[in-house]
Amino acid sequence: MKLVYYKNLDGIRAIAALLVMNLHFWGKININSSILSFFHSLASVGQTGITLFFVLSGFLITRILLNKKNTNNFFTNFYFRRLLRIFPLYYLFLLIYYFIYPILINSQPFEFNEIIYYLIYLQNFALTFNWNTNGPGHFWSLAVEEHFYLFWPILIFYFNNKKIIYIICLLILFPILLRFYMLTKNFEISWFTLTQIDSLAIGSLLSFLEKNKTLNLKFANKFFIPALSLIFIISLFIFLSNNVNEIYYQSIKYTLWGLIYFFILAYLLSINSKHLFNLFLGNSFLNFTGKISYGLYVYHFIILDIIIYHFNNEYWIINFILYFIATYIISTLSYFLFEIKFLKLKSNFL
Repeated sequence: MKLVYYKNLDGIRAIAALLVMNLHFWGKININSSILSFFHSLASVGQTGITLFFVLSGFLITRILLNKKNTNNFFTNFYFRRLLRIFPLYYLFLLIYYFIYPILINSQPFEFNEIIYYLIYLQNFALTFNWNTNGPGHFWSLAVEEHFYLFWPILIFYFNNKKIIYIICLLILFPILLRFYMLTKNFEISWFTLTQIDSLAIGSLLSFLEKNKTLNLKFANKFFIPALSLIFIISLFIFLSNNVNEIYYQSIKYTLWGLIYFFILAYLLSINSKHLFNLFLGNSFLNFTGKISYGLYVYHFIILDIIIYHFNNEYWIINFILYFIATYIISTLSYFLFEIKFLKLKSNFL
């Protein structure tokens, strides 16, 4: 069965990428005025951009797996299509990062023992448990997704839908407890697969709503109201942060944001494609940004570093413009001159 193409999801993917790019820019700028402090605070919402990516990815991957569950070459087709989408740019960028990037910012070359974990998608384990490693820090999220891609098709294939729902509930609840435990032991919780898997699991629930035909106009408001309620709860947590135990908020915040994005996506997938929200998400700029979003995410960090290194950090407006223009240009060239060659091969694994 041919899956419905949701044009508005390209816009969602674009917004997630722009949130992350904006967050990292303001994290590199010297905050020396009230206006810069305001922009810096505003950009902090970009921390949830990765959660949005995870929820969206959980939905898109699970709906594909459910749709292809009873087809021939289920595993072969899925894994080769993922490989063709992810590996070429991932390893190309590692070559750039380890061999060209140091020259551009006049830094020391990397040692092999520092890069090994990035080569085998264990960088988020290394970052969490302080193993000796050095590489593009934002790649931790790609490791989380890759781990999800490894085990999730197996569960989808061998378990019926009712059992999968139980597993999803477990994958939502377990990270909350694990984050609480790890925080009590002073471990970092931001990068580890098992402390981030709940957002992907939450996203996968959307595919079951779609399969059961629950994503329609009749239920739209039932998704919108919980999203607003959860946003209010998070705002209250932050407002009362001096009076509540921070460890409880840190333990649950990823799940709360995952649920917020779950309800927002459910609402957007339920309303008419001609609704003002979906028309905005489907505009040509966001559509194109969504198409090259993988490149935007991969390249933006070193482009920002190079600009900060070579240009005066005080001229933040110029740096901001250069950063976004350069990242879009590099990502566009990467997509049309490199990535698309591999994407075309995906048609061999339907």
